[in-house]
Formats: sequence, C-alpha cells, structure tokens
Amino acid sequence: MKDKKVTGFTNSEEEAIALKDVVPFLVEDMLKENGGTYSRTEDWKPYTVQDGNLITGQNPASSEEVAEKLFKMLKN
Repeated sequence: MKDKKVTGFTNSEEEAIALKDVVPFLVEDMLKENGGTYSRTEDWKPYTVQDGNLITGQNPASSEEVAEKLFKMLKN
C-alpha cells in the first residue's frame, strides 16, 4: 500500500455513525499510517480513486463508481 493513491471510510464518517470507538481501527488513519496517499471528499458523497489495478471507494455511496471503473478496466 505504500505510496498508493487510496481512499476509504473517513474518520468523520465513522464518528457520524457512532462507530469511532467500536471498530478496531479507523480506515483513514490505517491507510495513512501504512504509507497510502489518502484523499477524500465530503462525507457521504461518492468518491473513488484508482491507482493502477487498485480501485478504492470512500464509502457505500461510491460503490457504483467503483464498479464502473472496474468494468472499464476489465474491458480494456
């Protein structure tokens, strides 16, 4: 994951659904701590990042965009 461009559930999204103190780790923090180049958009908005064959989505609202990117990648 080091130096890969990634996104994932934000700390503030975890906090909004009251899971920040329940989950074993926060995805945003874990991605950053492991050397990922993390980016995000507003909470609950669709947002995806592709770095080579790695496709990540910020939250469930991003699933359609992730699927579209995967389909396009497989098609080529």
